[in-house]
Amino acid sequence: MRLTGSQIIMECLLEQGVDTIFGYPGGTVLNIYDALYEYSDRIHHILTSHEQGASHAADGYARATGRVGVCFATSGPGATNLVTGIATAYMDSIPLVAITANVAVNALGKDSFQEIDIAGVTMPITKYSTIIKNIEELAPAIRKAFRLARTGRPGPVLIDVTKDVTAAVTEFYPVEPEPIRRQAHTIREEDIEKVLEMIEAAERPYIFAGGGVIASDASEELTEFVHKMDAPITCTLMAQGTFDQTDPAYTGMLGMHGTKTSNLGVSDCDLLIGVGVRFSDRCTGNPATFAQKAKVLQLDVDAAEINKNVRTDASVIGDLKVILQKLNERLKEKKHLEWMQKIEALKEQHPLFCPDGVLTGPYVIRKLSEITGGDAIITTDVGQHQMWSAQFYMYRKPRTFISSGGLGTMGYGVGASIGAKYAFPDKLVVNITGDGCFRMNMNELATITRNNLPIVTIILNNHVLGMVRQWQTLFYEKRYSHTILEDKIDFVKIAEAMGAKGYRVTKPEEVESVLREAIALNAPVVVECIIDSDDKVFPMVAPGGQIAEVFSEEDLEEKK
Repeated sequence: MRLTGSQIIMECLLEQGVDTIFGYPGGTVLNIYDALYEYSDRIHHILTSHEQGASHAADGYARATGRVGVCFATSGPGATNLVTGIATAYMDSIPLVAITANVAVNALGKDSFQEIDIAGVTMPITKYSTIIKNIEELAPAIRKAFRLARTGRPGPVLIDVTKDVTAAVTEFYPVEPEPIRRQAHTIREEDIEKVLEMIEAAERPYIFAGGGVIASDASEELTEFVHKMDAPITCTLMAQGTFDQTDPAYTGMLGMHGTKTSNLGVSDCDLLIGVGVRFSDRCTGNPATFAQKAKVLQLDVDAAEINKNVRTDASVIGDLKVILQKLNERLKEKKHLEWMQKIEALKEQHPLFCPDGVLTGPYVIRKLSEITGGDAIITTDVGQHQMWSAQFYMYRKPRTFISSGGLGTMGYGVGASIGAKYAFPDKLVVNITGDGCFRMNMNELATITRNNLPIVTIILNNHVLGMVRQWQTLFYEKRYSHTILEDKIDFVKIAEAMGAKGYRVTKPEEVESVLREAIALNAPVVVECIIDSDDKVFPMVAPGGQIAEVFSEEDLEEKK
């Protein structure tokens, strides 16, 4: 059948099982949006308030489902507004396809109105980016984009299409998508044998799980591995929920704001097994002093991660689900009674501190966790509230914590919550943010209310840029340079002006009743909680310090 380039885009999306797109129209992309009108009964498009919101929504959709998120934008500023969202997905290995339109071929390279080389701009932050100038290349490029986004280590892909290609006509032949096969050809028998030998010899093993476990849908295999190993497990920020946090083997996050148990335990273990982690600086602190007593195993789909940040003694390259299945089949049940008792003692000695009867971020999040029983999708922005959300909400399932880890994108949460809600309309979605972050993309609240999405947004308002101020307090002698937000913004009025219900919480005894009412409304809601400007995230490791030197607020007081 003969179709326009715009119709071919729609048919290729249907081939890939796409039913939801987030985007914002403009001049060069008009042909695609005209085709979208024709396909609106099969492809649901959500108009966001800003292109960055569309990229974050597509990202949130992908994280919640494991499927490829899709977003559209026009040329020039429309395309460049996607860049932060594409980079966010790239840093956290999230499958995303961004389709943009550009000026016609004969206008390229002439500084035409709203012309930008978006394929060139995004080359360092995508697995693949290209511009399509010939309609015959369009369908193959889109099929390649979806395959690359999902294959091996997932990530974003950008396809830029010139406007004349979107209008041109050619013959279209449907193609059944190729099945995505798990990467197993790189898993070597000798590597598996080496891992089993090292596990057998270990007396104090520790498992360190990262976002790669979620990407490969390997949470069940990881749980079996942990129990067979009889070992404690710590997780990165990106791996929250990949292991049931109510399980006694779980010891909390590792790293800069990890628990003392995890940081001290990893520093004392004799075997550290990294599963789908890249050993980022926020987890390891000073890499030269990280896990010095341990031999390090690394299991990962991406060979480039081996020995990149931390030296390893052995590794297995391949899909984590397959690797863990192979290990579980051959791993003998282990018992490390003395080691597990020591870790349990550390947990009892160093619990996370959340004072009762005081309105703090941890108190609000702990109450939310109790009310929901951990059965909600939590999205966050970046900063103190993000760390508290990882520390005090009890995640029990993968894909229930959605946050920007590697890039640390402020303004991410609202868009991500929209994507997660469209992915699971019957699931409770709560976006936890701070006043500084919320201001960056609060225009997406209009998207929430326009579509009557029952998303609860909790703003932990401390009237400062909390995490930056915390560093200024601890490391810059309280020189608060441009981190105090002395705005006269009324977030409740903003919520109401945009069509949402607004609440303000100023006392701890109000928290539970307001949260319960906000959830029960099943409508767009904003809950502003006023907390102290000097509330801090503890425990903490100083930047570049050893994770064994993790300190709490009490430790600082003792030093004084």
